[in-house]
Amino acid sequence: MSTSTLSIKEKISYGFGDFASSMFWKLFSMFLLFFYTDVFGISAAAVGTMFLVTRVWDALNDPMMGIISDRTKTRWGKFRPFLLFGAVPFGIIGVLTFTTPDLTADGKLIYAYITYTLMMMAYTAVNVPYGSLMAVMTGDSVERTSLASWRFIGAFSGGLFVTATANSLVQYFSQGGDQATGYQMTIGVYAVVAAVLFILTFAGTRERLAPPKEEKNSLQDDLKDLAKNAPWFIMLGANIFILIFNSLRDGSILFYFKYYVKDQVVELFGSTYELSSTALSSAYMSIWLGTNILGVLLAKPIAARFGKKTTFSWAALISAGLSFLFFLISADQIILIFGMNVLIGITAGIILPLGWSMYADIADFSEWKTGRRATGLVFSSSSMSQKFGWTLGGAISGWLLAGFGFEPNVEQSEEALLGIRLMISVIAGVGALFSFGFMRFYKLDEAFMRKVKSDLDGVNSVSD
Repeated sequence: MSTSTLSIKEKISYGFGDFASSMFWKLFSMFLLFFYTDVFGISAAAVGTMFLVTRVWDALNDPMMGIISDRTKTRWGKFRPFLLFGAVPFGIIGVLTFTTPDLTADGKLIYAYITYTLMMMAYTAVNVPYGSLMAVMTGDSVERTSLASWRFIGAFSGGLFVTATANSLVQYFSQGGDQATGYQMTIGVYAVVAAVLFILTFAGTRERLAPPKEEKNSLQDDLKDLAKNAPWFIMLGANIFILIFNSLRDGSILFYFKYYVKDQVVELFGSTYELSSTALSSAYMSIWLGTNILGVLLAKPIAARFGKKTTFSWAALISAGLSFLFFLISADQIILIFGMNVLIGITAGIILPLGWSMYADIADFSEWKTGRRATGLVFSSSSMSQKFGWTLGGAISGWLLAGFGFEPNVEQSEEALLGIRLMISVIAGVGALFSFGFMRFYKLDEAFMRKVKSDLDGVNSVSD
Protein backbone atom coordinates (compact mmCIF):
# COMPACT_ATOMS: atom_id res chain seq x y z
CA MET A 1 0.00 0.00 0.00
CA SER A 2 1.38 3.37 -0.99
CA THR A 3 1.75 6.15 1.47
CA SER A 4 1.62 9.82 0.77
CA THR A 5 2.44 12.95 2.73
CA LEU A 6 -0.41 15.36 2.15
CA SER A 7 -0.05 19.10 1.72
CA ILE A 8 -1.52 21.54 4.23
CA LYS A 9 -3.77 22.85 1.43
CA GLU A 10 -5.30 19.40 0.92
CA LYS A 11 -5.77 18.88 4.66
CA ILE A 12 -7.50 22.26 4.97
CA SER A 13 -9.68 21.39 1.97
CA TYR A 14 -10.66 18.17 3.71
CA GLY A 15 -11.48 20.11 6.88
CA PHE A 16 -13.86 22.37 4.93
CA GLY A 17 -16.19 19.40 4.49
CA ASP A 18 -16.82 18.95 8.19
CA PHE A 19 -17.07 22.71 8.73
CA ALA A 20 -20.04 22.58 6.35
CA SER A 21 -21.61 19.44 7.84
CA SER A 22 -21.12 20.57 11.41
CA MET A 23 -22.83 23.90 10.83
CA PHE A 24 -26.00 21.96 10.17
CA TRP A 25 -25.36 19.36 12.87
CA LYS A 26 -25.11 22.19 15.39
CA LEU A 27 -28.34 23.66 14.04
CA PHE A 28 -30.02 20.28 14.52
CA SER A 29 -28.70 19.75 18.05
CA MET A 30 -29.13 23.28 19.44
CA PHE A 31 -31.75 25.18 17.43
CA LEU A 32 -34.14 22.80 15.68
CA LEU A 33 -36.21 21.83 18.75
CA PHE A 34 -36.75 25.51 19.61
CA PHE A 35 -37.61 26.28 15.99
CA TYR A 36 -40.20 23.49 15.81
CA THR A 37 -41.91 24.39 19.09
CA ASP A 38 -41.67 28.19 19.24
CA VAL A 39 -41.63 29.18 15.56
CA PHE A 40 -42.93 26.29 13.46
CA GLY A 41 -45.73 25.52 15.92
CA ILE A 42 -45.79 21.81 16.82
CA SER A 43 -45.67 20.31 20.30
CA ALA A 44 -42.45 19.29 22.03
CA ALA A 45 -43.79 15.77 22.51
CA ALA A 46 -44.43 15.43 18.78
CA VAL A 47 -40.94 16.74 18.03
CA GLY A 48 -39.35 14.27 20.45
CA THR A 49 -41.17 11.35 18.85
CA MET A 50 -40.19 12.57 15.40
CA PHE A 51 -36.52 12.86 16.36
CA LEU A 52 -36.47 9.30 17.70
CA VAL A 53 -38.30 7.73 14.74
CA THR A 54 -36.44 9.59 12.01
CA ARG A 55 -32.99 9.21 13.55
CA VAL A 56 -33.33 5.47 14.00
CA TRP A 57 -34.48 5.20 10.39
CA ASP A 58 -31.67 7.50 9.29
CA ALA A 59 -29.04 5.44 11.10
CA LEU A 60 -30.07 2.47 8.99
CA ASN A 61 -29.40 4.51 5.85
CA ASP A 62 -25.72 4.88 6.67
CA PRO A 63 -24.64 1.31 5.83
CA MET A 64 -26.68 1.53 2.62
CA MET A 65 -24.83 4.71 1.67
CA GLY A 66 -21.54 2.99 2.44
CA ILE A 67 -22.48 0.14 0.12
CA ILE A 68 -23.47 2.55 -2.66
CA SER A 69 -20.29 4.63 -2.38
CA ASP A 70 -18.08 1.52 -2.32
CA ARG A 71 -19.57 0.55 -5.69
CA THR A 72 -19.36 3.98 -7.27
CA LYS A 73 -16.83 4.35 -10.09
CA THR A 74 -16.17 7.72 -11.71
CA ARG A 75 -13.20 9.59 -13.10
CA TRP A 76 -13.17 11.56 -9.82
CA GLY A 77 -13.09 8.44 -7.65
CA LYS A 78 -15.58 6.69 -5.41
CA PHE A 79 -16.35 9.27 -2.74
CA ARG A 80 -15.56 12.79 -4.00
CA PRO A 81 -18.46 12.91 -6.51
CA PHE A 82 -20.99 12.80 -3.68
CA LEU A 83 -19.56 16.06 -2.35
CA LEU A 84 -19.85 17.72 -5.75
CA PHE A 85 -23.34 16.56 -6.67
CA GLY A 86 -24.74 16.52 -3.12
CA ALA A 87 -23.74 20.08 -2.20
CA VAL A 88 -26.69 21.98 -3.73
CA PRO A 89 -29.44 19.48 -2.77
CA PHE A 90 -28.05 19.47 0.79
CA GLY A 91 -28.42 23.25 1.00
CA ILE A 92 -31.90 23.35 -0.57
CA ILE A 93 -33.29 20.67 1.76
CA GLY A 94 -31.68 22.47 4.70
CA VAL A 95 -33.62 25.64 3.90
CA LEU A 96 -36.86 23.66 3.42
CA THR A 97 -36.37 22.02 6.84
CA PHE A 98 -36.33 25.45 8.49
CA THR A 99 -39.22 26.81 6.39
CA THR A 100 -42.62 27.33 8.03
CA PRO A 101 -45.47 26.44 5.63
CA ASP A 102 -49.03 27.76 5.94
CA LEU A 103 -50.63 24.43 6.84
CA THR A 104 -52.83 22.91 9.51
CA ALA A 105 -51.23 21.42 12.62
CA ASP A 106 -51.38 17.93 11.11
CA GLY A 107 -50.06 19.23 7.81
CA LYS A 108 -47.13 20.90 9.54
CA LEU A 109 -46.26 17.69 11.39
CA ILE A 110 -46.29 15.72 8.13
CA TYR A 111 -44.18 18.42 6.48
CA ALA A 112 -41.71 18.28 9.38
CA TYR A 113 -41.42 14.49 9.14
CA ILE A 114 -40.80 14.64 5.40
CA THR A 115 -38.30 17.51 5.35
CA TYR A 116 -36.37 16.36 8.43
CA THR A 117 -36.12 12.81 7.05
CA LEU A 118 -34.91 14.16 3.70
CA MET A 119 -32.42 16.40 5.53
CA MET A 120 -30.95 13.49 7.43
CA MET A 121 -30.76 11.43 4.22
CA ALA A 122 -29.00 14.32 2.44
CA TYR A 123 -26.62 14.60 5.38
CA THR A 124 -25.87 10.88 5.11
CA ALA A 125 -25.44 11.02 1.31
CA VAL A 126 -22.65 13.59 1.72
CA ASN A 127 -21.18 12.73 5.12
CA VAL A 128 -20.63 8.96 4.72
CA PRO A 129 -18.59 9.34 1.49
CA TYR A 130 -16.81 12.32 3.07
CA GLY A 131 -15.73 10.21 6.05
CA SER A 132 -14.65 7.36 3.76
CA LEU A 133 -12.58 9.74 1.65
CA MET A 134 -9.87 9.93 4.31
CA ALA A 135 -9.01 6.24 3.90
CA VAL A 136 -8.27 6.61 0.17
CA MET A 137 -6.41 9.94 0.33
CA THR A 138 -3.38 8.30 2.00
CA GLY A 139 -2.35 4.96 3.42
CA ASP A 140 -0.10 6.49 6.06
CA SER A 141 -1.50 6.04 9.57
CA VAL A 142 0.09 9.24 10.91
CA GLU A 143 -1.26 11.27 7.98
CA ARG A 144 -4.70 9.79 8.57
CA THR A 145 -4.58 10.95 12.18
CA SER A 146 -3.56 14.39 10.91
CA LEU A 147 -6.47 14.39 8.44
CA ALA A 148 -8.84 13.38 11.21
CA SER A 149 -7.53 16.25 13.32
CA TRP A 150 -8.11 18.72 10.50
CA ARG A 151 -11.57 17.26 10.08
CA PHE A 152 -12.49 17.93 13.68
CA ILE A 153 -10.92 21.38 13.64
CA GLY A 154 -13.32 22.08 10.79
CA ALA A 155 -16.16 20.47 12.70
CA PHE A 156 -15.76 22.49 15.87
CA SER A 157 -15.03 25.68 13.92
CA GLY A 158 -18.29 25.19 12.02
CA GLY A 159 -20.12 24.65 15.30
CA LEU A 160 -18.61 27.78 16.84
CA PHE A 161 -19.47 29.77 13.72
CA VAL A 162 -23.13 28.84 14.09
CA THR A 163 -23.35 29.42 17.86
CA ALA A 164 -21.66 32.81 17.43
CA THR A 165 -23.85 34.06 14.56
CA ALA A 166 -27.22 32.25 14.44
CA ASN A 167 -29.16 34.32 16.97
CA SER A 168 -27.87 37.61 15.53
CA LEU A 169 -28.73 36.56 11.97
CA VAL A 170 -32.22 35.41 12.96
CA GLN A 171 -32.82 38.74 14.70
CA TYR A 172 -31.48 40.67 11.70
CA PHE A 173 -33.69 38.84 9.20
CA SER A 174 -36.77 38.82 11.46
CA GLN A 175 -38.01 42.20 10.29
CA GLY A 176 -41.23 43.07 12.09
CA GLY A 177 -40.80 40.16 14.46
CA ASP A 178 -41.30 37.51 11.75
CA GLN A 179 -39.07 34.77 13.17
CA ALA A 180 -40.20 32.26 10.55
CA THR A 181 -38.67 34.41 7.83
CA GLY A 182 -35.67 35.09 10.07
CA TYR A 183 -34.90 31.39 10.41
CA GLN A 184 -35.50 30.67 6.73
CA MET A 185 -33.14 33.44 5.60
CA THR A 186 -30.51 32.53 8.21
CA ILE A 187 -30.45 28.91 7.11
CA GLY A 188 -30.23 30.16 3.53
CA VAL A 189 -26.95 31.87 4.43
CA TYR A 190 -25.58 28.71 6.03
CA ALA A 191 -26.78 26.61 3.08
CA VAL A 192 -24.83 28.71 0.59
CA VAL A 193 -21.70 28.55 2.76
CA ALA A 194 -22.06 24.77 3.15
CA ALA A 195 -22.54 24.15 -0.57
CA VAL A 196 -19.45 26.21 -1.44
CA LEU A 197 -17.34 24.41 1.17
CA PHE A 198 -18.42 20.94 -0.03
CA ILE A 199 -17.40 21.88 -3.57
CA LEU A 200 -14.05 23.21 -2.30
CA THR A 201 -13.49 19.89 -0.50
CA PHE A 202 -14.18 18.05 -3.75
CA ALA A 203 -11.82 20.30 -5.70
CA GLY A 204 -9.00 20.33 -3.13
CA THR A 205 -8.67 16.60 -2.37
CA ARG A 206 -7.60 13.50 -4.30
CA GLU A 207 -8.32 9.79 -4.01
CA ARG A 208 -4.97 7.99 -4.27
CA LEU A 209 -5.73 4.48 -3.09
CA ALA A 210 -7.95 2.08 -4.98
CA PRO A 211 -8.84 -1.60 -4.56
CA PRO A 212 -7.00 -4.10 -6.76
CA LYS A 213 -8.38 -4.00 -10.30
CA GLU A 214 -9.30 -7.67 -10.19
CA GLU A 215 -11.37 -7.20 -7.04
CA LYS A 216 -15.13 -7.56 -7.52
CA ASN A 217 -16.88 -7.39 -4.18
CA SER A 218 -20.35 -8.74 -3.67
CA LEU A 219 -22.62 -7.20 -1.07
CA GLN A 220 -23.03 -10.59 0.57
CA ASP A 221 -19.26 -10.97 0.91
CA ASP A 222 -18.88 -7.44 2.30
CA LEU A 223 -21.55 -8.03 4.95
CA LYS A 224 -20.03 -11.39 5.90
CA ASP A 225 -16.61 -9.75 6.24
CA LEU A 226 -18.08 -7.03 8.43
CA ALA A 227 -19.86 -9.56 10.64
CA LYS A 228 -16.51 -11.25 11.32
CA ASN A 229 -14.61 -8.00 11.91
CA ALA A 230 -14.23 -7.87 15.70
CA PRO A 231 -12.38 -4.50 15.75
CA TRP A 232 -15.33 -2.97 13.87
CA PHE A 233 -17.80 -4.08 16.55
CA ILE A 234 -15.48 -2.88 19.33
CA MET A 235 -15.02 0.53 17.71
CA LEU A 236 -18.76 0.81 17.09
CA GLY A 237 -19.47 0.24 20.78
CA ALA A 238 -16.72 2.58 21.96
CA ASN A 239 -17.93 5.39 19.71
CA ILE A 240 -21.60 4.97 20.64
CA PHE A 241 -20.80 5.28 24.33
CA ILE A 242 -18.46 8.25 23.93
CA LEU A 243 -21.19 10.00 21.94
CA ILE A 244 -23.73 9.21 24.65
CA PHE A 245 -21.25 10.86 27.04
CA ASN A 246 -21.06 13.96 24.84
CA SER A 247 -24.82 14.04 24.22
CA LEU A 248 -25.65 13.87 27.92
CA ARG A 249 -23.25 16.71 28.68
CA ASP A 250 -24.49 18.86 25.79
CA GLY A 251 -28.14 18.21 26.58
CA SER A 252 -27.85 19.03 30.27
CA ILE A 253 -25.81 22.28 30.16
CA LEU A 254 -28.77 24.66 29.88
CA PHE A 255 -30.67 22.82 32.61
CA TYR A 256 -27.60 22.77 34.87
CA PHE A 257 -27.05 26.53 34.70
CA LYS A 258 -30.68 27.62 34.66
CA TYR A 259 -31.86 25.51 37.60
CA TYR A 260 -28.74 24.65 39.62
CA VAL A 261 -26.08 27.34 39.10
CA LYS A 262 -28.50 30.22 38.37
CA ASP A 263 -27.29 33.84 38.32
CA GLN A 264 -23.97 34.37 40.03
CA VAL A 265 -21.71 37.16 41.27
CA VAL A 266 -18.17 36.24 40.27
CA GLU A 267 -14.98 37.83 41.54
CA LEU A 268 -12.13 37.64 39.04
CA PHE A 269 -8.77 39.48 39.09
CA GLY A 270 -10.02 41.91 41.71
CA SER A 271 -13.22 42.80 39.84
CA THR A 272 -16.78 41.72 40.53
CA TYR A 273 -19.11 40.56 37.74
CA GLU A 274 -22.83 39.87 37.89
CA LEU A 275 -23.46 37.07 35.42
CA SER A 276 -26.80 35.60 34.42
CA SER A 277 -27.30 31.87 34.07
CA THR A 278 -27.80 32.44 30.33
CA ALA A 279 -24.45 34.20 29.98
CA LEU A 280 -22.74 31.53 32.04
CA SER A 281 -24.22 28.67 30.01
CA SER A 282 -23.29 30.37 26.71
CA ALA A 283 -19.72 30.86 27.91
CA TYR A 284 -19.59 27.28 29.17
CA MET A 285 -20.75 25.88 25.80
CA SER A 286 -18.28 28.03 23.84
CA ILE A 287 -15.40 27.00 26.11
CA TRP A 288 -16.51 23.35 25.79
CA LEU A 289 -16.24 23.57 21.99
CA GLY A 290 -13.01 25.57 22.14
CA THR A 291 -11.28 23.08 24.42
CA ASN A 292 -12.54 20.24 22.23
CA ILE A 293 -10.60 21.88 19.38
CA LEU A 294 -7.51 22.04 21.59
CA GLY A 295 -7.93 18.33 22.31
CA VAL A 296 -8.18 17.61 18.58
CA LEU A 297 -4.90 19.47 18.02
CA LEU A 298 -3.23 17.45 20.76
CA ALA A 299 -4.49 14.12 19.41
CA LYS A 300 -1.87 13.68 16.71
CA PRO A 301 1.31 14.32 18.77
CA ILE A 302 0.03 12.34 21.76
CA ALA A 303 -1.11 9.41 19.58
CA ALA A 304 2.22 9.49 17.73
CA ARG A 305 3.99 9.11 21.09
CA PHE A 306 1.73 6.59 22.84
CA GLY A 307 -0.36 5.02 20.08
CA LYS A 308 -3.98 5.59 19.07
CA LYS A 309 -5.49 2.81 21.19
CA THR A 310 -3.67 3.88 24.36
CA THR A 311 -4.44 7.56 23.80
CA PHE A 312 -8.14 6.87 23.14
CA SER A 313 -8.41 4.60 26.18
CA TRP A 314 -6.74 6.96 28.65
CA ALA A 315 -8.59 10.01 27.33
CA ALA A 316 -11.90 8.20 27.85
CA LEU A 317 -10.91 7.06 31.33
CA ILE A 318 -9.76 10.54 32.36
CA SER A 319 -12.96 12.06 30.95
CA ALA A 320 -14.97 9.63 33.05
CA GLY A 321 -12.97 10.35 36.22
CA LEU A 322 -13.19 14.12 35.82
CA SER A 323 -16.92 13.83 35.18
CA PHE A 324 -17.39 11.91 38.42
CA LEU A 325 -15.48 14.65 40.28
CA PHE A 326 -17.63 17.31 38.61
CA PHE A 327 -20.61 16.09 40.64
CA LEU A 328 -18.91 17.30 43.83
CA ILE A 329 -18.70 20.94 42.71
CA SER A 330 -21.22 23.29 44.32
CA ALA A 331 -23.20 25.91 42.40
CA ASP A 332 -21.15 28.87 43.64
CA GLN A 333 -17.76 27.40 42.65
CA ILE A 334 -17.87 29.00 39.20
CA ILE A 335 -14.11 29.01 38.60
CA LEU A 336 -13.92 25.31 39.44
CA ILE A 337 -16.95 24.54 37.22
CA PHE A 338 -15.28 26.23 34.26
CA GLY A 339 -11.83 24.85 35.07
CA MET A 340 -13.16 21.31 35.10
CA ASN A 341 -14.99 22.03 31.85
CA VAL A 342 -11.65 22.91 30.24
CA LEU A 343 -10.05 19.64 31.34
CA ILE A 344 -13.01 17.47 30.30
CA GLY A 345 -13.26 19.36 27.00
CA ILE A 346 -9.61 18.68 26.16
CA THR A 347 -9.74 14.96 26.98
CA ALA A 348 -13.05 14.53 25.13
CA GLY A 349 -11.64 16.38 22.11
CA ILE A 350 -8.61 14.08 21.94
CA ILE A 351 -10.87 11.06 21.44
CA LEU A 352 -12.86 12.33 18.48
CA PRO A 353 -10.30 12.32 15.61
CA LEU A 354 -8.77 9.07 16.82
CA GLY A 355 -12.00 7.18 16.24
CA TRP A 356 -12.14 8.24 12.59
CA SER A 357 -8.48 7.43 12.04
CA MET A 358 -8.96 4.00 13.61
CA TYR A 359 -11.84 3.21 11.24
CA ALA A 360 -9.35 3.62 8.40
CA ASP A 361 -7.11 1.06 10.13
CA ILE A 362 -10.12 -1.24 10.49
CA ALA A 363 -10.75 -0.98 6.73
CA ASP A 364 -7.11 -1.93 6.11
CA PHE A 365 -7.40 -4.83 8.54
CA SER A 366 -10.50 -6.07 6.74
CA GLU A 367 -8.69 -6.00 3.39
CA TRP A 368 -5.63 -7.73 4.90
CA LYS A 369 -7.77 -10.46 6.43
CA THR A 370 -10.18 -11.09 3.55
CA GLY A 371 -8.47 -9.77 0.42
CA ARG A 372 -11.45 -7.49 -0.19
CA ARG A 373 -11.86 -3.81 0.69
CA ALA A 374 -15.16 -2.16 1.72
CA THR A 375 -14.08 1.27 2.94
CA GLY A 376 -17.47 2.93 2.60
CA LEU A 377 -19.26 0.16 4.49
CA VAL A 378 -16.73 0.28 7.32
CA PHE A 379 -16.85 4.07 7.54
CA SER A 380 -20.63 4.18 7.38
CA SER A 381 -20.59 2.62 10.84
CA SER A 382 -18.92 5.73 12.20
CA SER A 383 -21.80 7.87 10.98
CA MET A 384 -24.25 5.24 12.23
CA SER A 385 -22.61 5.23 15.68
CA GLN A 386 -22.73 9.03 15.74
CA LYS A 387 -26.45 9.06 15.09
CA PHE A 388 -27.25 6.17 17.42
CA GLY A 389 -25.12 7.75 20.15
CA TRP A 390 -26.78 11.14 19.87
CA THR A 391 -30.25 9.58 19.57
CA LEU A 392 -29.77 7.40 22.63
CA GLY A 393 -28.15 10.27 24.54
CA GLY A 394 -31.08 12.56 23.74
CA ALA A 395 -33.63 9.90 24.70
CA ILE A 396 -31.79 9.08 27.94
CA SER A 397 -31.68 12.80 28.82
CA GLY A 398 -35.44 13.08 28.44
CA TRP A 399 -36.10 9.90 30.41
CA LEU A 400 -33.80 11.00 33.23
CA LEU A 401 -35.39 14.43 33.53
CA ALA A 402 -38.85 12.87 33.69
CA GLY A 403 -37.71 10.15 36.09
CA PHE A 404 -36.28 12.68 38.55
CA GLY A 405 -39.47 14.75 38.46
CA PHE A 406 -38.30 17.71 36.38
CA GLU A 407 -40.91 20.39 35.66
CA PRO A 408 -40.02 23.21 33.22
CA ASN A 409 -39.85 26.87 34.27
CA VAL A 410 -40.44 26.29 38.00
CA GLU A 411 -38.21 25.96 41.05
CA GLN A 412 -36.89 22.42 40.95
CA SER A 413 -37.20 19.86 43.72
CA GLU A 414 -34.06 18.49 45.35
CA GLU A 415 -34.61 15.23 43.47
CA ALA A 416 -34.84 17.01 40.12
CA LEU A 417 -31.69 19.03 40.84
CA LEU A 418 -29.90 15.83 41.77
CA GLY A 419 -30.94 14.33 38.44
CA ILE A 420 -29.66 17.34 36.48
CA ARG A 421 -26.32 17.22 38.32
CA LEU A 422 -26.01 13.48 37.74
CA MET A 423 -26.73 13.87 34.03
CA ILE A 424 -23.87 16.28 33.39
CA SER A 425 -21.42 14.41 35.63
CA VAL A 426 -21.73 10.84 36.86
CA ILE A 427 -24.17 9.41 34.30
CA ALA A 428 -22.30 11.06 31.41
CA GLY A 429 -19.07 9.73 32.91
CA VAL A 430 -20.45 6.20 32.88
CA GLY A 431 -20.74 6.52 29.09
CA ALA A 432 -17.06 7.44 28.82
CA LEU A 433 -16.18 4.59 31.19
CA PHE A 434 -18.01 2.08 28.99
CA SER A 435 -16.11 3.45 25.99
CA PHE A 436 -12.84 2.83 27.84
CA GLY A 437 -14.03 -0.72 28.58
CA PHE A 438 -14.65 -1.45 24.91
CA MET A 439 -11.19 -0.17 23.96
CA ARG A 440 -9.52 -2.69 26.28
CA PHE A 441 -10.50 -5.36 23.73
CA TYR A 442 -9.27 -3.46 20.65
CA LYS A 443 -6.26 -5.25 19.11
CA LEU A 444 -5.20 -3.03 16.19
CA ASP A 445 -2.30 -1.23 17.85
CA GLU A 446 0.57 0.42 15.95
CA ALA A 447 2.77 -2.68 15.89
CA PHE A 448 -0.01 -4.83 14.44
CA MET A 449 -0.95 -2.18 11.84
CA ARG A 450 2.67 -1.89 10.67
CA LYS A 451 2.53 -5.58 9.77
CA VAL A 452 -0.82 -5.12 8.05
CA LYS A 453 0.45 -2.20 5.98
CA SER A 454 3.66 -4.03 5.13
CA ASP A 455 1.68 -7.01 3.82
CA LEU A 456 -0.66 -4.76 1.82
CA ASP A 457 2.16 -2.68 0.34
CA GLY A 458 2.04 -2.74 -3.43
CA VAL A 459 -1.38 -4.39 -3.55
CA ASN A 460 -3.40 -1.22 -4.05
CA SER A 461 -2.72 0.81 -7.15
CA VAL A 462 -2.08 4.54 -7.11
CA SER A 463 -4.22 6.85 -9.20
CA ASP A 464 -4.50 10.60 -9.65
